[in-house]
Amino acid sequence: MADEVILLDFWPSMFGIRCRVALAEKGVVYEYKEEDLWNKGELLLQMNPVRKKIPVLIHNGKPVCESLVIVEYVDQTWSHKAPLLPSDPYERARARFWADFIDKKFYGQGWKVLTTKGEEQEAAKKEFIHSLKLLESELGNEPFFGGKKFGFLDISFIGFYCRFYSYEMCGNFSIEAECPKLIAWGKRCMEKESVSKSLPDPQKVHGYVLELKKAMGIE
Repeated sequence: MADEVILLDFWPSMFGIRCRVALAEKGVVYEYKEEDLWNKGELLLQMNPVRKKIPVLIHNGKPVCESLVIVEYVDQTWSHKAPLLPSDPYERARARFWADFIDKKFYGQGWKVLTTKGEEQEAAKKEFIHSLKLLESELGNEPFFGGKKFGFLDISFIGFYCRFYSYEMCGNFSIEAECPKLIAWGKRCMEKESVSKSLPDPQKVHGYVLELKKAMGIE
């Protein structure tokens, strides 16, 4: 009997993108269900009663929550193809460290760039650019964060690539001028079908960001 795989997601979510890319890398056939985050569906509330957030992967009726947990679950469950996490324990720990950095520090800094003004935004922008430079340093001269192979940390970060345009427009700066290697990395990732078919158009994402800011009273 074939696996039943469902992904509860929201199209501009950087975290949902991780799951889409991981599933595509593994060639997993799944049903995509778009969620309205302002009117959450019964299935989402049932499958993630603790956080009540997307993404949620439902595999044969069993929910897996939190994007990085989902990516690891996908990697281990469909282990026959395209390993995502490094096999070396140290490199695996290093990839998890930077993925945690993206979620706990980089994401919040980016949100401030999008939603603040004046001195507060300038301070947020400095912190954000510093984090970008740290990530660029971790990439080094390799084509991917996993070295020669696209992997876990690339998947953890690539969802933010389609939001780079919004960061630049709202913060009035150029990521390419600050971190050219990261832009080259993003373009390299976009050459992969698993990525290009999973990421929404940056202009469409920016339109969503502007709508969100308007709804929050931030013009």
